[in-house]
Amino acid sequence: MNIALFGYGKMGQMIEKIAQNRGHTIDAKIDIDTKEIDFSKMDVAIDFSMPDAAFGNISKCLEHGVPVISGTTGWLENYDKAVALCEAKKGGFIYASNFSLGVNVFFELNKYLAQMMQNLSEYQVSMEEIHHTQKLDAPSGTAITLAEGIIDNSAYSSWKLDHASSETEIPITSRRIGKTPGTHVVEYSSEVDTIEIKHTAHNRHGFALGAVIAAEWIIGKTGVFTMKDVLNLG
Repeated sequence: MNIALFGYGKMGQMIEKIAQNRGHTIDAKIDIDTKEIDFSKMDVAIDFSMPDAAFGNISKCLEHGVPVISGTTGWLENYDKAVALCEAKKGGFIYASNFSLGVNVFFELNKYLAQMMQNLSEYQVSMEEIHHTQKLDAPSGTAITLAEGIIDNSAYSSWKLDHASSETEIPITSRRIGKTPGTHVVEYSSEVDTIEIKHTAHNRHGFALGAVIAAEWIIGKTGVFTMKDVLNLG
């Protein structure tokens, strides 16, 4: 399989190594200084570029019939446009705020817990995410996905960075510490006890592996998918 990498930072380089170890070829490495792009040999593209470049990269791939996997966060105001373009071009597209296999199981666990807690008004939910100091967006895309999972399965209606101003808002605390790959905590607290679920990434290898697995899975498929589809999480 010929893979094109859009964005060749630390994540792109890690994806390259994993893809090659799994028998794939890196057809192109497109970064900020790339002037010309040849889409003709690409079987699939993986985008881990900058937020302001992501939608353009995704659009170009879909326009040229190349299925695209995107792990860039901070561009989601254009997500619906990407979905519409994918459907119009009968292409293949997967966006995930986090491609880690464990995190995607964590997403489903979070939804299930929210369903169980929704009628227990004694508990108030809060979230914390911790990442490395080079992460530009806050809260993380993963934290937003977790918050949306709670909102879809409870009476909460929105999230807010730092301090919630109403009982229907989920407060999210973002911290940037050293080289932390990523830690996410969802906490339900009452006067008598606390229930907590937590995912801690030990390194960034899991994010890159998940993106390559998604790229392998989407070949030959058309439509807009999620990692839930890739992992058959029901």
